[in-house]
Amino acid sequence: MDANMTNRLNALKAQIEQGKVEKTKAETNLETYTKQRDEEIAKLAELGVTPENLDNEISKLEQEIAASIEQAENLLKG
Repeated sequence: MDANMTNRLNALKAQIEQGKVEKTKAETNLETYTKQRDEEIAKLAELGVTPENLDNEISKLEQEIAASIEQAENLLKG
């Protein structure tokens, strides 16, 4: 086998090893992010909110905040 083929094979081996490292990193990140997602979903559940109704809940809270601010402004006007 000539040097050029050996170099190409070594380059392929290095790429395969790098791919394995990247795959391991990606799997680790996926596990971490999945765990974090599950923790956040559990926190939401404690508040009685599901991911499906989160946008509605945020809108409802924004409306409540706006109404409270308006009420406070009216009270300050006397």
